Amino acid sequence: MNKFLLDFKKYKKYSGGKSTLILMLTTQGLWALLVYRLSNNIYTSRLPFFIKKPLLLGAVINQKIIEILTGISLPYAAIIGECFYIAHYGHIIIHPKAIIGDNCNIAQGVTIGVSGRGDRRGVPVIGNNVFIAANAVIAGKIFVGDNSVIGANSLVVKNIAQGITVVGVPAVKVSDNNSEAYI
Repeated sequence: MNKFLLDFKKYKKYSGGKSTLILMLTTQGLWALLVYRLSNNIYTSRLPFFIKKPLLLGAVINQKIIEILTGISLPYAAIIGECFYIAHYGHIIIHPKAIIGDNCNIAQGVTIGVSGRGDRRGVPVIGNNVFIAANAVIAGKIFVGDNSVIGANSLVVKNIAQGITVVGVPAVKVSDNNSEAYI
């Protein structure tokens, strides 16, 4: 639950000082993160099988409710680092095998999913301090380097070096600007 508190601190910082109650009642990204963090804690726990399985069933039901209410799909098996921030709710899909580093921000419409064939088939690994803009798609067995920026409406299907900005379909490097201004 410690990771959720770090997530919450980031939301609080970005909110301009909104009260805790207002943030919890009105921020769909926080709802999704709370359910994800609770579910992931159950998934990664060392609870006995006969206890863990019913709890995971409840987690799946709660995640589906959140997905229906918010359009945000954060499966409990995904690995999402601390200080995660969802800028706007809606149409966010993350594959259960995706790995996302610490201090990342994503916007609405982002998909992080599986793609490729044969040895190239897989799911992305996203580094730390990565900003992913609206409607970006990151797919396949690729790595997105630390401190990088993925522009809006981009399709990322190849590795991205750290500390650069990419945009387009397919995404290509457009500058050496890193994510510092976005996170």
